[in-house]
Amino acid sequence: MILDWFKRKEPENLPDFWKAYAKKFEEKLPEKALDTRFVVLDTETTGFDFKEDRMLCIGAVSVQHNQINMADNLEIYIEQEKFNPESVEIHGIIKNEKVATLSEEEAVKEFLKYIENAVLVAHHANFDITMINKALRRMELPKLKNKILDTVILYRKTRILSNLIDRDKNYSLDEIAEAYTIDVSDRHTAAGDAFITAIAFLKIMGRLNKNGQMKRSSLFRY
Repeated sequence: MILDWFKRKEPENLPDFWKAYAKKFEEKLPEKALDTRFVVLDTETTGFDFKEDRMLCIGAVSVQHNQINMADNLEIYIEQEKFNPESVEIHGIIKNEKVATLSEEEAVKEFLKYIENAVLVAHHANFDITMINKALRRMELPKLKNKILDTVILYRKTRILSNLIDRDKNYSLDEIAEAYTIDVSDRHTAAGDAFITAIAFLKIMGRLNKNGQMKRSSLFRY
């Protein structure tokens, strides 16, 4: 018991921006999924190596009350310390691109300020969340405190409920977008993929929460 307490206790010398972020988790989230603020996010990176690669851009948008709040969004470009020309074909972010950029540390600060205690949603969420947590580790900070949802897992549940039992399939965002007739013209930009994922999330929630009474905690049972 004592060991567990020490594992949970955060160092006292953490920066003020982290303390402000952590303090948000003292606030109780709504019980109903409908009332919960979700932040749907995506990252574009120099590659897929958690140790060597870095984030180039973070895009995010909030979802609440079955609506995407376009006024509550985030798009941050990050200074490129590492350049991988092969990944440019995917995300289109070239070296020294003429967009305003932040250092990784400033980008993370802005991201934490934006997300607060929201439930985070991403497609293949482990990748994006791990990339962000690696950046936090380089800043000698703890991992994200937010609850995480993955649209792959939630979409599988809708298939199972429809008796289309392919529970092991690893759906791509393009496959889900095609199933729900979602426009993918902005694919492979962080903001564009976050928006597409947010639409997919709303479509999925429409199938899982038909009466609007689903509790937020139920989403984590899938």
